[in-house]
Formats: sequence, C-alpha cells, structure tokens
Amino acid sequence: MDLLTYHFGQDLVIPNVVIHRTPHLGFIKSVRIGPSLTKLFLDVLLLVKAFRFLQKGRYQLIHTHEEASFFGVWLAKRFGIPHLYDMHSSLPQQLTLSDLWYSRSTPLVRLFRWLEHYVIKSTDAVITICPDLERLVKQVNDRVPQVMIEDVIFEEKPQAASEEDLNRFRETHAINGKRVVLYTGNFEPYQGLDLLIASAQQVLRQQKDVVFLLMGGDPEQIRSYKNRVRDLGLLADFRFPGLRSHEEVSVAIRVSHVLVSPRISGTNTPLKIYTYLQSGKPIVATDLLTHTQILNSDAALLVKPEPSALAQGILSVLGDPQSARKLGTGARKFFEGHYSFQTLIMKTDRILQAR
Repeated sequence: MDLLTYHFGQDLVIPNVVIHRTPHLGFIKSVRIGPSLTKLFLDVLLLVKAFRFLQKGRYQLIHTHEEASFFGVWLAKRFGIPHLYDMHSSLPQQLTLSDLWYSRSTPLVRLFRWLEHYVIKSTDAVITICPDLERLVKQVNDRVPQVMIEDVIFEEKPQAASEEDLNRFRETHAINGKRVVLYTGNFEPYQGLDLLIASAQQVLRQQKDVVFLLMGGDPEQIRSYKNRVRDLGLLADFRFPGLRSHEEVSVAIRVSHVLVSPRISGTNTPLKIYTYLQSGKPIVATDLLTHTQILNSDAALLVKPEPSALAQGILSVLGDPQSARKLGTGARKFFEGHYSFQTLIMKTDRILQAR
C-alpha cells in the first residue's frame, strides 16, 4: 500500500505500507477540523501526487478519505481502477457546523452536497462510521456496497500507564487531590464546550474539589475559552493542556472521575466515545442522536443538552461512587460486547472484496 497524505505528521512503521507526503511547506504546520482553504490547497497537491503515482499503472484500488473522494472518483474512472470511499462525516453538514465566515454560504453548502451525492452515486463501495451516515448513503444510492466500520482505536493494554506516570500527570497539571471531569477532542462550536462551561458553574457551586480538564483545541481556541472562564472567575478550576498524544490522553482518562461529551449538534458519533467506553470510566453525554445511535443507558448517563441537566449528571456521578463504578463497568462491557479487532478485520475484508 502507498499512503499519500499531507507533509506534516508522524511517520509510522507499518508492514507493507509506505507513507508518501506532499511537498514540505514550512508555513503550514497543521490544518483545522472541517473544510478550509488551507486544506483545499493541500488537496490540490495531493491530487497531483496521486495522479503521478497512478500513471505507474500498478494499483488495484483507490481508497480515499473524506474530501479526497471528490477527485478519487475521477481518478478511478481515468485509470480504470475501483474506488473505495471512506466516509467519516457528511461534508456539507461539517461545513454548516463550522464557525468560519464562508461556512454558511448557501451556494457552497449546495456544492458540497452535490459533490457528496455525486461521489456516493459514482463510487464502487463505501465505508461509513455510524448509523446516520449509513442511512444517508442508502438514501442517495441503495445499490452501492457499504459496510459500517466504527472509528474505534483499540488499546492493547488500556491500563499500561504506571502509577508513576499517573502521579507525574497529576503534578504537571496541578490536579493532585482533585476530582477530574475530562473532555477530549477538538474545540469546534458543535462540541458543546460552552454548554460544559455553563454547567461547570453549577457543579463548582456544590463541589469545590472538582477540576475541568479540557484536552484539545488550537492555540486561538484555547485563548478564547481561557478568557471565557477567566471572566466567570473559574480559571483556577480549568486546565487547558492543548493537543496531546494518544498516550497522554490515555493517562488523562486514567486519572479522571467523569468523562464528558457535551456535543450539541451534528450526527456523527464522536471518536472519543469508543475510547471512553473501552476505559471503563463513567460517561456523561448529551441525549442526542450523535450519542444515542451508539450509546444506551447501560453504557452512559445521557442528559438533555442543557447546563442544569449536564451539571446534574456530572454531580450525580461524582456524588455516588457505587453508581459511578456500575456505569463504568457497563461502559466497558458494552465495548467488549460490540467491538473487537477481529470484527474490524472481517468488515474491512468484506468491503475490499465488494464489487
């Protein structure tokens, strides 16, 4: 497999996989979540590189992810190679959820919807990651083969961090003696961090030994949310460590008492949910399709997307250790009963054989 991607990121050693990158551009060090002009520019470079690789004429499949599918279907037809579309979101929906100035442009949203439908109608097979996307594909093209492969990261040893690692993390982020409410993920508006901060005000009135740990976000977003909690007089009760490695996120989950997903819009299941479930820690999430298409009351405490409801959910977990343990055990059992690495391999093999 030749894997084509952007110029930044960590190279991994994977058997039979060679990573190729677009030309190095020092002034672009990252791209934000969702559609952007920077990503469009990088995708053009990716298209050129993909075209050159395909001219060698030795490939049996083109596997594209997200907006790369827009040129993937053209490349597949141009070179007579089957195309697999890896659909991790509805791109027109992602556009409307963004806070960028051009994101709510009706013509642009319509263009993305047309492109999405064109890809679904033109591709040879589709991978989706959640039931809502599965339904969307069936509505647009009920004849195309598709398999739902959830965005699960499998931890070989979820409990591998040592007690020394945990203590170091607590000291680094000044959370010794505190009970931790953890959020991980990007800081886009649809994730509901405003809702979480509003609920934190109510939690902290009743529980003084609680700290809110928000992992993720770019520097500008972190500054904005820091200013917000500072204005509320809560800066001492929040930690914003920024983007961290998967290993450090795992440590954060280990030291946490409540894992939260306060998302307020969108229909994709957040990637964090699978990591949360596998950890065996109690989860509090909003009672919306983005969560309920996967979660049930045995695996998580589902609450209305309102500050008082989210606050009460967090307080109920913090205030009842026995119920918290039961909720965490239910989450872990749910994960083990629904997801496995062998199932992932089986599903992947099935969609690769589809024609």
